[in-house]
Amino acid sequence: MNWIRSWLGLALVSVGLVLQTARALPPEVTVFPSGSVSRPSLTWSLNRTNWAVTVETRESLNSGAWLPAPGGTWPTISTNWTAPGEGGSGSHFYRVTAVPPVGQRGRLISDTLVASYPPSLLAGIFLLIGVNIPTRYAVDFYAVTYETIDPYGVPILASGAVILPVGKTNASALVLYDHGTSLKKIDVPSEINNEGLLGSAFATDGYVAVLPDYLGLGVSPGLHPFLHAASEASASIDLLRAARQICASHAVALSDQLFISGYSQGGHAAMATLRALEAEGTNEFVVTAAGCGSGPYDLSGVSTADFLSGRAPPNPYYFLYLLAAYQDVYGLAPSLANLLKSTYSTTLPPLLDGLHDGPIINGAMPKVPTEILDPAQLADFKVNPNNPLRQALADNTLLNWTPKAPLRLYRCSGDQDVLPSNSQVAYDSFQARGATQVQLLDPDPGADHDTCAIPALLSIKAWFDTLRK
Repeated sequence: MNWIRSWLGLALVSVGLVLQTARALPPEVTVFPSGSVSRPSLTWSLNRTNWAVTVETRESLNSGAWLPAPGGTWPTISTNWTAPGEGGSGSHFYRVTAVPPVGQRGRLISDTLVASYPPSLLAGIFLLIGVNIPTRYAVDFYAVTYETIDPYGVPILASGAVILPVGKTNASALVLYDHGTSLKKIDVPSEINNEGLLGSAFATDGYVAVLPDYLGLGVSPGLHPFLHAASEASASIDLLRAARQICASHAVALSDQLFISGYSQGGHAAMATLRALEAEGTNEFVVTAAGCGSGPYDLSGVSTADFLSGRAPPNPYYFLYLLAAYQDVYGLAPSLANLLKSTYSTTLPPLLDGLHDGPIINGAMPKVPTEILDPAQLADFKVNPNNPLRQALADNTLLNWTPKAPLRLYRCSGDQDVLPSNSQVAYDSFQARGATQVQLLDPDPGADHDTCAIPALLSIKAWFDTLRK
C-alpha cells in the first residue's frame, strides 16, 4: 500500500540540530523549520487545491516506523504544526507528506438488496445458535459499497452491510457492529457471514444495523490493516454516513441515537471509533453508549508482554497478521520477508492472500508466534523501546484518552486469545482519567474467547435496549 502514497515533500528536523532538507523539495511543498529546537515547529506552503498534509516523526533518520506527530489531527489542510510539549532528549526527525483530496467521505456508491428475512426464519436461526432475541420485524439486508480513506488519507472503496427493519413506522436508532478477525476477504458481513447474521439480531428488534467489512476485506483492495485503529474508525464512521443515505432513500426514519458495539478485533475497532467520534467534537454523530467486547486495547503493554512471554496462544496467526499489517502501513522494514526468519520468509507471506483461514496459517506457524521473527529483529523487539514494531503497537493502543459516552467493557476470565487484562488495564486507565461512566463486566466467568462472544453481545444488546428511546 505504501506505493499509493504521494510524497510531495520531505523535511527533517533533529532535536538539537536543524538539518537541511535531505533532498530537493518540489515546488508544491516548501517546509521551514522554526521555533525552539526543544519544541519543534514547522510551517509549509502547499500549492495544490484541497490537498492535505501529515506530519510524521521517528527517532532515527535511517530506520524505524514513521508515526503521526503528536498534537495534530491528520491529514490536515493546516499550514503549520508545533509540538505540544518538549521534544525530549535524543534525536527526533520529522517529515511532511501530502495526499490528494479525500473526496466525499462516506459517499454511497451502491446498495444492493441481497436478502430479506421474515421474523419466523430469523427466530429459527437464533434458536439453532441458542440466542433468545425477539424477532419483531422482517429485515432487508443490503450489501453496500462506499467511499472512505486508506491509512494515508487517500480515497479508497470499501464495503459493508446495512440491515433495515421492514415496516417500522417510528424512528430507529443506528447501531454499529464491528466484526472480529477475518483472514478471508469474503468472510465479511456484506457476504452474510455469521457476524452479518448477528447484525440481523439488532435489525429485527428495530435498530438499523451498520456493519463495516473494513479496509482490505470485502471489495476493498490490498492487505487488511489489522488492528490499525485509525482505519478501523474511518471505515466505520464513513459507513455510518453511507447508512444515513440508504435510510433516506428507503424512507427509514432515524432517531438521534447511535450505539457502538464490537467483539475481539471488533472491540478494538469499536473503541477506536468511539475515540475518533469524540475527538472530532462535532454533532454529526453523538454516541449514546458503546459496548466493547474482548478487544486488545493495550497493544503496547499487555499484548507486547504476552508476545514476549514465550506463551503458546491458541491462534499464533494473530501475530503474523499484525506484523504484516503494520509492515504495510508503517514500513517497519524493506519487506515483510526482512522481518522473518529465513525458515518462514517464503512460506508465510503467501498465506496472507485473503484466501487462507486461521487453521491453515496456524499449521504453518510455530507454537510461540514470535519465533517467526529474524533473530536480530526479535532481539531488538525485546529490548529497544524505539523498536519500529513497538512504536506501531503504541500508535494503536487505545488507553490515552478519556471516554465521554457510557462505555461497558466485556471480557471473560478464561480468554487465552485476547487476555482479559487488556480490558482491566483499559478500565483502570479510564477510571484514573476521571471517566466514571465506564464499567467492566464478565458476562460468562471462565468462558474462553469464542464462548464469551454470544454472552457478551447479548448483554450489550440488552443494555442498549434499556437506553433506546
